[in-house]
Amino acid sequence: MTNNDVLRRVRYALRINDKAMLEIFKLGGMQVTLEELVGLLSKQEDETFKNCNNKTLDAFLTGLITYKRGPQKPVQGAKPAEEVSNSAKNLNNLVLRKLKIALAFRSEDMIDAFKTGGVNMSESELSAIFRRPDHKNYREAGDKYVRVFIKGITELFRGER
Repeated sequence: MTNNDVLRRVRYALRINDKAMLEIFKLGGMQVTLEELVGLLSKQEDETFKNCNNKTLDAFLTGLITYKRGPQKPVQGAKPAEEVSNSAKNLNNLVLRKLKIALAFRSEDMIDAFKTGGVNMSESELSAIFRRPDHKNYREAGDKYVRVFIKGITELFRGER
């Protein structure tokens, strides 16, 4: 699943219009023009297609958290957020984590979204996805999990498959 697919599907699932998308990118620390946004949301076959790299997707997801939940108050002594490289191995885990935060989902809500999307997931499987990569029970999420989760939230928020 490409980053462009994630952008398109999340936008559709949450009914986000162009104006809101531009605001979300701005909140995520990235200035995006309307032409660039159209390119990011275009299919690969279109002339206007623009590839969405990991940093662009991360800016969108970070902005979505701020857009949905409001700005975060700085915590003294908190570690800075990790930089996302263009070759992040666990990007799917990051996408799921940030969507969970943005939508204010608890574990039960996540499991329900996965079930609605067509995959039964246990509490322990879900917690393995959200662990640190150096933890012994860490599990990398595949594209299927992101696809199914977004399908589940589409049905939950839009009432359709």
